Amino acid sequence: MAQAKHARAKHARGATPLSPRRTGAAGVDAPPAVRGGIAQLVTPSPALGAIVGTAPLSRAEMTKRVWAYIKQHALQDAQDRRQIKADATLKPGPRTRPGLDV
Repeated sequence: MAQAKHARAKHARGATPLSPRRTGAAGVDAPPAVRGGIAQLVTPSPALGAIVGTAPLSRAEMTKRVWAYIKQHALQDAQDRRQIKADATLKPGPRTRPGLDV
């Protein structure tokens, strides 16, 4: 039994270098991947910045914050939930009408 323990210790694995599969095709020195589509960071306009803030955000996070603002201020029509009633802060934003259809 002592011999088996010794054999296991002899063949113990050491630290292995990172494989290309784990580090990506370019290896460890690769630049960070560019985010695109809905994950791309964008800087909001001043009108939209009044609602979501002025820091660069992903499009998904921006959409979440606009919906949070709409729900917090009860701007969604109770009867037709596709309609948004634009208040003074939301009116200067893009494509707003008196009754915005979602």
